[in-house]
Amino acid sequence: MKLTRRKFLVNSSIALAGTMLLPDFILANKKASDHILGIQLYSVRDDMQKDPLGTLKQLAAMGYKNVEHANYIDRKFYGYSAADFKKVLDDLGLYMPSGHTVMSAKDWNTSTKDFTDVWKQTVEDAAIVGEMYVISPWLDESLRQNYDDLLAFLDVFNKSGELCKKSGLKFGYHNHDFEFKYSLNGKLIYDIILDKTDPDLVLQQIDIGNMYGAGGRALEIVQKHPGRFQSMHVKDEIKAPGKGEMGDNYESTVLGKGILPVKEIVDVFKAKGGTTEFIIEQESYQGKSPLDCSKEDLAVMKSWGF
Repeated sequence: MKLTRRKFLVNSSIALAGTMLLPDFILANKKASDHILGIQLYSVRDDMQKDPLGTLKQLAAMGYKNVEHANYIDRKFYGYSAADFKKVLDDLGLYMPSGHTVMSAKDWNTSTKDFTDVWKQTVEDAAIVGEMYVISPWLDESLRQNYDDLLAFLDVFNKSGELCKKSGLKFGYHNHDFEFKYSLNGKLIYDIILDKTDPDLVLQQIDIGNMYGAGGRALEIVQKHPGRFQSMHVKDEIKAPGKGEMGDNYESTVLGKGILPVKEIVDVFKAKGGTTEFIIEQESYQGKSPLDCSKEDLAVMKSWGF
Protein backbone atom coordinates (compact mmCIF):
# COMPACT_ATOMS: atom_id res chain seq x y z
CA MET A 1 0.00 0.00 0.00
CA LYS A 2 1.44 3.39 -1.00
CA LEU A 3 0.32 6.03 1.44
CA THR A 4 2.20 9.32 1.44
CA ARG A 5 3.02 11.08 4.69
CA ARG A 6 1.01 14.08 3.52
CA LYS A 7 -2.12 12.03 2.78
CA PHE A 8 -1.71 10.05 5.99
CA LEU A 9 -1.59 13.22 8.08
CA VAL A 10 -4.56 14.81 6.37
CA ASN A 11 -6.59 11.62 6.67
CA SER A 12 -5.82 11.09 10.34
CA SER A 13 -5.93 14.64 11.74
CA ILE A 14 -8.13 14.04 14.76
CA ALA A 15 -7.09 15.51 18.16
CA LEU A 16 -5.11 15.32 21.49
CA ALA A 17 -5.69 16.07 25.21
CA GLY A 18 -4.31 15.65 28.79
CA THR A 19 -4.89 16.17 32.49
CA MET A 20 -2.22 14.25 34.38
CA LEU A 21 1.33 14.83 35.56
CA LEU A 22 4.27 13.13 33.90
CA PRO A 23 4.46 9.47 34.89
CA ASP A 24 7.35 8.40 37.10
CA PHE A 25 8.66 5.97 34.51
CA ILE A 26 9.09 8.76 31.96
CA LEU A 27 10.97 10.89 34.47
CA ALA A 28 13.14 7.92 35.35
CA ASN A 29 13.76 7.29 31.66
CA LYS A 30 14.93 10.86 31.21
CA LYS A 31 17.24 10.69 34.20
CA ALA A 32 18.80 7.48 32.95
CA SER A 33 20.11 9.19 29.82
CA ASP A 34 20.44 12.71 28.53
CA HIS A 35 19.11 11.56 25.18
CA ILE A 36 16.02 9.62 24.18
CA LEU A 37 16.32 7.39 21.10
CA GLY A 38 13.14 6.09 19.51
CA ILE A 39 11.30 5.27 16.32
CA GLN A 40 8.35 6.97 14.65
CA LEU A 41 5.82 4.18 14.09
CA TYR A 42 4.96 5.65 10.70
CA SER A 43 8.20 3.94 9.64
CA VAL A 44 6.38 0.61 10.01
CA ARG A 45 2.88 1.89 9.29
CA ASP A 46 1.64 -1.08 7.26
CA ASP A 47 2.91 -3.53 9.88
CA MET A 48 1.24 -1.49 12.64
CA GLN A 49 -2.02 -1.48 10.71
CA LYS A 50 -1.98 -5.25 10.27
CA ASP A 51 -0.61 -6.32 13.66
CA PRO A 52 0.22 -3.52 16.09
CA LEU A 53 1.05 -5.81 19.03
CA GLY A 54 3.23 -8.14 16.98
CA THR A 55 5.05 -5.20 15.37
CA LEU A 56 5.76 -3.57 18.73
CA LYS A 57 7.10 -6.89 20.01
CA GLN A 58 9.51 -7.05 17.08
CA LEU A 59 10.70 -3.48 17.65
CA ALA A 60 11.26 -4.19 21.34
CA ALA A 61 13.21 -7.34 20.46
CA MET A 62 15.47 -5.26 18.17
CA GLY A 63 16.36 -3.07 21.13
CA TYR A 64 14.06 -0.10 20.74
CA LYS A 65 12.96 1.42 24.05
CA ASN A 66 10.90 4.38 22.82
CA VAL A 67 8.24 4.80 20.14
CA GLU A 68 6.33 7.76 18.73
CA HIS A 69 2.80 7.25 17.46
CA ALA A 70 1.35 8.43 14.16
CA ASN A 71 -2.14 7.02 14.69
CA TYR A 72 -4.71 8.47 17.06
CA ILE A 73 -8.32 8.13 15.92
CA ASP A 74 -11.51 8.37 17.97
CA ARG A 75 -9.48 8.47 21.20
CA LYS A 76 -7.59 5.30 20.31
CA PHE A 77 -3.95 4.58 19.55
CA TYR A 78 -3.77 1.86 16.89
CA GLY A 79 -7.16 0.63 18.05
CA TYR A 80 -6.35 0.71 21.78
CA SER A 81 -7.64 3.13 24.39
CA ALA A 82 -4.97 5.30 26.01
CA ALA A 83 -4.93 3.17 29.17
CA ASP A 84 -4.82 -0.10 27.23
CA PHE A 85 -2.07 1.11 24.91
CA LYS A 86 -0.02 2.22 27.89
CA LYS A 87 -0.35 -1.29 29.31
CA VAL A 88 0.75 -2.81 25.99
CA LEU A 89 3.82 -0.57 26.01
CA ASP A 90 4.56 -1.22 29.68
CA ASP A 91 4.37 -4.98 29.18
CA LEU A 92 6.94 -4.72 26.37
CA GLY A 93 9.26 -2.37 28.25
CA LEU A 94 8.47 0.42 25.77
CA TYR A 95 7.74 4.11 26.42
CA MET A 96 6.06 6.70 24.22
CA PRO A 97 7.51 10.11 25.14
CA SER A 98 5.96 11.85 22.13
CA GLY A 99 3.23 11.45 19.56
CA HIS A 100 1.83 13.05 16.41
CA THR A 101 -1.71 14.38 16.12
CA VAL A 102 -2.66 17.26 13.84
CA MET A 103 -4.10 20.33 15.53
CA SER A 104 -6.09 22.36 13.03
CA ALA A 105 -8.23 25.48 13.13
CA LYS A 106 -11.30 23.35 13.86
CA ASP A 107 -9.81 22.50 17.26
CA TRP A 108 -10.07 26.13 18.42
CA ASN A 109 -13.44 27.81 19.01
CA THR A 110 -13.07 31.45 18.04
CA SER A 111 -16.35 32.34 19.75
CA THR A 112 -15.56 30.89 23.16
CA LYS A 113 -11.79 31.48 22.85
CA ASP A 114 -11.24 27.93 23.99
CA PHE A 115 -10.23 24.56 22.62
CA THR A 116 -12.83 22.02 21.62
CA ASP A 117 -13.50 19.03 23.84
CA VAL A 118 -11.89 16.87 21.16
CA TRP A 119 -8.54 18.64 21.51
CA LYS A 120 -8.76 18.62 25.29
CA GLN A 121 -9.38 14.88 25.16
CA THR A 122 -6.34 14.52 22.91
CA VAL A 123 -4.13 16.11 25.53
CA GLU A 124 -5.81 14.04 28.22
CA ASP A 125 -5.10 10.79 26.37
CA ALA A 126 -1.52 11.85 25.68
CA ALA A 127 -1.00 12.24 29.41
CA ILE A 128 -2.65 8.92 30.19
CA VAL A 129 -0.41 7.06 27.73
CA GLY A 130 2.66 8.70 29.25
CA GLU A 131 3.73 11.28 26.67
CA MET A 132 5.87 14.31 27.37
CA TYR A 133 5.34 15.98 23.98
CA VAL A 134 2.10 16.44 22.02
CA ILE A 135 3.30 17.23 18.50
CA SER A 136 1.25 18.60 15.61
CA PRO A 137 2.87 17.70 12.28
CA TRP A 138 0.89 19.80 9.82
CA LEU A 139 -0.25 23.30 8.90
CA ASP A 140 -3.31 23.76 6.70
CA GLU A 141 -2.60 25.26 3.28
CA SER A 142 -4.91 28.20 4.00
CA LEU A 143 -2.65 29.23 6.89
CA ARG A 144 0.39 29.36 4.61
CA GLN A 145 -1.10 32.02 2.37
CA ASN A 146 -1.92 34.93 4.66
CA TYR A 147 0.48 36.43 7.17
CA ASP A 148 -2.16 37.63 9.64
CA ASP A 149 -3.99 34.29 9.57
CA LEU A 150 -0.73 32.47 10.25
CA LEU A 151 0.12 34.75 13.17
CA ALA A 152 -3.34 34.25 14.66
CA PHE A 153 -2.95 30.47 14.49
CA LEU A 154 0.54 30.58 15.98
CA ASP A 155 -1.06 32.32 18.94
CA VAL A 156 -3.29 29.23 19.19
CA PHE A 157 -0.06 27.17 19.21
CA ASN A 158 1.04 29.10 22.27
CA LYS A 159 -2.36 28.58 23.89
CA SER A 160 -2.09 24.86 23.20
CA GLY A 161 1.26 25.02 24.95
CA GLU A 162 -0.46 26.54 27.97
CA LEU A 163 -3.11 23.80 27.89
CA CYS A 164 -0.51 21.05 27.69
CA LYS A 165 1.57 22.63 30.44
CA LYS A 166 -1.33 22.25 32.88
CA SER A 167 -1.01 18.49 32.40
CA GLY A 168 2.77 18.40 32.67
CA LEU A 169 3.15 18.10 28.88
CA LYS A 170 4.57 20.30 26.16
CA PHE A 171 3.07 21.13 22.79
CA GLY A 172 5.23 20.89 19.69
CA TYR A 173 5.34 21.41 15.93
CA HIS A 174 6.94 19.16 13.31
CA ASN A 175 8.05 20.57 9.97
CA HIS A 176 7.66 19.22 6.45
CA ASP A 177 8.90 20.93 3.29
CA PHE A 178 6.49 23.79 2.63
CA GLU A 179 7.86 25.83 5.54
CA PHE A 180 11.05 26.23 3.48
CA LYS A 181 9.38 26.70 0.08
CA TYR A 182 7.10 29.60 0.91
CA SER A 183 7.54 33.04 2.41
CA LEU A 184 5.12 35.62 3.79
CA ASN A 185 6.06 39.27 4.21
CA GLY A 186 9.52 38.42 2.95
CA LYS A 187 10.15 35.78 5.61
CA LEU A 188 10.24 32.00 5.39
CA ILE A 189 7.23 30.37 7.03
CA TYR A 190 9.56 28.31 9.22
CA ASP A 191 11.28 31.43 10.56
CA ILE A 192 7.89 32.98 11.29
CA ILE A 193 6.84 29.87 13.21
CA LEU A 194 9.98 29.96 15.36
CA ASP A 195 9.84 33.71 15.89
CA LYS A 196 6.17 33.80 16.88
CA THR A 197 5.96 30.77 19.15
CA ASP A 198 7.05 30.88 22.79
CA PRO A 199 9.98 28.48 23.34
CA ASP A 200 8.69 27.77 26.84
CA LEU A 201 5.33 26.64 25.45
CA VAL A 202 6.03 25.25 21.96
CA LEU A 203 8.92 22.93 21.18
CA GLN A 204 10.13 22.38 17.64
CA GLN A 205 10.63 18.86 16.37
CA ILE A 206 12.94 19.33 13.40
CA ASP A 207 12.71 16.81 10.59
CA ILE A 208 16.10 17.02 8.89
CA GLY A 209 14.96 15.06 5.83
CA ASN A 210 11.59 16.61 4.97
CA MET A 211 13.15 20.03 4.47
CA TYR A 212 16.00 18.95 2.21
CA GLY A 213 14.27 19.02 -1.18
CA ALA A 214 12.87 22.48 -0.43
CA GLY A 215 16.30 23.88 0.40
CA GLY A 216 16.20 23.57 4.18
CA ARG A 217 19.55 22.69 5.71
CA ALA A 218 19.54 21.64 9.34
CA LEU A 219 23.09 22.81 10.07
CA GLU A 220 22.22 26.33 8.89
CA ILE A 221 18.95 26.41 10.81
CA VAL A 222 20.50 25.48 14.16
CA GLN A 223 22.96 28.35 13.81
CA LYS A 224 20.04 30.71 13.21
CA HIS A 225 17.85 29.32 16.01
CA PRO A 226 20.14 27.70 18.60
CA GLY A 227 18.53 25.86 21.48
CA ARG A 228 15.09 25.66 19.87
CA PHE A 229 14.90 21.99 18.93
CA GLN A 230 14.17 19.62 21.80
CA SER A 231 13.24 16.86 19.39
CA MET A 232 14.50 15.64 16.01
CA HIS A 233 13.36 13.23 13.35
CA VAL A 234 16.57 11.56 12.29
CA LYS A 235 16.37 10.81 8.59
CA ASP A 236 18.60 10.34 5.55
CA GLU A 237 17.66 11.12 1.96
CA ILE A 238 18.48 9.93 -1.54
CA LYS A 239 17.60 11.38 -4.93
CA ALA A 240 14.37 9.90 -6.28
CA PRO A 241 13.39 11.75 -9.49
CA GLY A 242 9.65 11.77 -9.95
CA LYS A 243 9.12 10.22 -6.54
CA GLY A 244 9.68 11.32 -2.96
CA GLU A 245 7.35 11.53 0.05
CA MET A 246 7.07 15.30 -0.32
CA GLY A 247 6.93 15.33 -4.12
CA ASP A 248 10.39 16.91 -4.18
CA ASN A 249 12.48 14.21 -5.91
CA TYR A 250 13.98 12.92 -2.68
CA GLU A 251 12.99 10.03 -0.47
CA SER A 252 14.27 8.61 2.80
CA THR A 253 16.68 5.71 3.10
CA VAL A 254 18.67 3.81 5.74
CA LEU A 255 20.72 6.17 7.89
CA GLY A 256 24.22 6.68 6.55
CA LYS A 257 23.27 5.48 3.06
CA GLY A 258 22.10 8.83 1.72
CA ILE A 259 23.41 12.30 1.04
CA LEU A 260 22.76 14.02 4.38
CA PRO A 261 25.60 14.39 6.91
CA VAL A 262 23.34 12.80 9.50
CA LYS A 263 25.92 12.06 12.17
CA GLU A 264 27.31 15.59 11.99
CA ILE A 265 23.79 17.01 12.23
CA VAL A 266 22.99 14.85 15.25
CA ASP A 267 26.22 15.84 17.01
CA VAL A 268 25.73 19.57 16.33
CA PHE A 269 22.13 19.48 17.54
CA LYS A 270 23.24 17.72 20.73
CA ALA A 271 25.65 20.58 21.34
CA LYS A 272 23.74 23.60 20.03
CA GLY A 273 20.16 22.64 19.32
CA GLY A 274 19.03 21.73 22.82
CA THR A 275 18.01 18.38 21.35
CA THR A 276 17.31 15.54 23.76
CA GLU A 277 14.89 13.35 21.77
CA PHE A 278 16.06 11.65 18.57
CA ILE A 279 13.35 9.80 16.66
CA ILE A 280 14.29 7.58 13.71
CA GLU A 281 11.91 7.83 10.77
CA GLN A 282 12.20 6.11 7.41
CA GLU A 283 9.32 6.30 4.95
CA SER A 284 10.77 4.64 1.81
CA TYR A 285 12.71 1.40 1.75
CA GLN A 286 14.26 0.73 -1.70
CA GLY A 287 12.99 -2.84 -1.83
CA LYS A 288 13.75 -3.78 1.78
CA SER A 289 11.13 -4.46 4.43
CA PRO A 290 10.30 -1.59 6.81
CA LEU A 291 11.20 -3.72 9.84
CA ASP A 292 14.58 -4.67 8.37
CA CYS A 293 15.27 -0.99 7.71
CA SER A 294 14.26 -0.14 11.27
CA LYS A 295 16.77 -2.68 12.56
CA GLU A 296 19.53 -1.23 10.38
CA ASP A 297 18.69 2.32 11.43
CA LEU A 298 18.90 1.41 15.11
CA ALA A 299 22.28 -0.27 14.60
CA VAL A 300 23.60 2.87 12.91
CA MET A 301 22.43 5.12 15.74
CA LYS A 302 24.00 2.80 18.32
CA SER A 303 27.28 2.88 16.38
CA TRP A 304 27.11 6.66 16.78
CA GLY A 305 27.02 6.37 20.55
CA PHE A 306 23.33 6.05 21.40
